[in-house]
Amino acid sequence: MSNPGRSPSGPNQSTGSTRTTTLGRRKYLLEAGAAVASITGLSGCTGAPGSAQSNESVTILLTPDNPSDVRETYMPVQNYLEGEIDGLEVEFQVPQDYSAIRPALESEQAEIGMDDITLISNPELMDVYGTAVTGGSAFYFSMMLSDEGSEIENPRDLQGKHVAFADKLSTSGSIFAVYTLKQAGLDVGDAPQGQPKDFEGTWSNHKHAVEMLANEEADAACTWTGNGMMHIERSTIPNRVAKKDAYTSDAATEKPIFKPFWWSFPIPKQPVYARNTWKSDMKGKIGQALLDASEEQLREYQPEDYDGTMPFTTLRETSIEAYQPVIKRLNDLGIELG
Repeated sequence: MSNPGRSPSGPNQSTGSTRTTTLGRRKYLLEAGAAVASITGLSGCTGAPGSAQSNESVTILLTPDNPSDVRETYMPVQNYLEGEIDGLEVEFQVPQDYSAIRPALESEQAEIGMDDITLISNPELMDVYGTAVTGGSAFYFSMMLSDEGSEIENPRDLQGKHVAFADKLSTSGSIFAVYTLKQAGLDVGDAPQGQPKDFEGTWSNHKHAVEMLANEEADAACTWTGNGMMHIERSTIPNRVAKKDAYTSDAATEKPIFKPFWWSFPIPKQPVYARNTWKSDMKGKIGQALLDASEEQLREYQPEDYDGTMPFTTLRETSIEAYQPVIKRLNDLGIELG
């Protein structure tokens, strides 16, 4: 699924050099309203305190979702990077939505991001470290859920229903889902940027989408396997999903239990990238540390009370071609990234 990486487009790093893939010159514009032009609206989490004279602070933008949950999930990654790289101080920021990520990178208020939508919006802005790998898999799945006793059996049955989605620009919790409803014959209107015509939609984040279903505020929820797998029985997971997905072991670990009625094909996990205007030896050191990471190493850096599923355990080299299915759906829905 991936092509060999190339050297960064910027100057060679003097220490800790890393293989990065500078993506091609294709641009895809997104109409996301007035994008946030500053770091305002991001929820931060500063790394361990250190000397301002000796430590370099690096801001990493996590994927938008519940800030406390996301920061907790990524704690082993933060501890690993700070433990393995001398002089590094990591600050995590959680954007309110995906449209805030690119402006923060362009204004140099952050150094590293990890989502495909921002990467697709302007590949020339990024030097890519690789695609995230969890449990040996570089893929995940989009999924749709309904109550166990629901009569909803396929996407067509969502006509006239209330559907809970994740962020409007979430690949799995919105873009793949809305595209699938359109392919099923439903009039999606201007969704996800506006309201659909054949069903009601609410967009928030992955966690809230599932909570809406649990609280009977929606008839179905669209999310990804890292969030929804824990709410379904193992017997309801198709073999094609179980073979590729890293979250199968989480099945039925949380209540309530829902019925999955649609699964996507395997979607490449999020890319991890650095803005190419960042000129620092730390850029190469971080990239190499992530490529060299293993599940065993990251487990050594888990907090004692850590009970989450690590978002990734290493990286795999990638290219823009891996994300063509996402680009196809953005274009089909008329979403312009800008």
